[in-house]
Amino acid sequence: MTDITPGNIKALREKTGAGMMECKKALTEAAGNEDRAIEILRERGLASAKKKEGRVAAEGVVGSYIHMGGKVGVLVEVNCETDFVARGEEFQQLVKDIAMHIAAAEPRYVGREDITTVTLNKERDIARAQAKNDPRNTNKPDQVIDKIVEGRLNKFYEEVVLLDQPFIKDPAKTVGELVSEKIAKTGEKITIRRFARYKMGEGLSKREDDFETEVAKLAG
Repeated sequence: MTDITPGNIKALREKTGAGMMECKKALTEAAGNEDRAIEILRERGLASAKKKEGRVAAEGVVGSYIHMGGKVGVLVEVNCETDFVARGEEFQQLVKDIAMHIAAAEPRYVGREDITTVTLNKERDIARAQAKNDPRNTNKPDQVIDKIVEGRLNKFYEEVVLLDQPFIKDPAKTVGELVSEKIAKTGEKITIRRFARYKMGEGLSKREDDFETEVAKLAG
């Protein structure tokens, strides 16, 4: 008979949020195999029964995607609460989809909170100037202009914020909504922590030869 220690039970409880007795029963039924015990708890709807704010998502995957023969590359870190979910096919596919989306959509930020106040104020000022310079808005009250500005800011978010962008494989939903769907399915907190997108030659000054000078030199 497999010896189930308090340490085993505590570790399983921390990973699943299930009660101590449920964890002990699951471990006993799984003959001490933690992965199988997690499966048993999930099958019984107990692994995600404990909902609370501030749960730590410290497991996960760093995924990658290379496109256009190595011209564009992406690294993205997506976190969840347990290694069990991180190793699952659905979570792995989510990470791949997010990396591919980043390669195609070129977001600059993960969430709106990552945009600096300076940048946001600048975009707001530009949106307000555009609204006021539009002849169609002549004589419109400030509250109407404010609504136009907010609409343009929302468009800005859709362009540069990953979670606000329409998901490239299903534009009817945003990337944020895609993540929310996976949270509902797994019962775990899932977050996109950070990403890096690389484009070959980006930021480098390309060589520009003075063709006429070269021809003159060759002509002697």
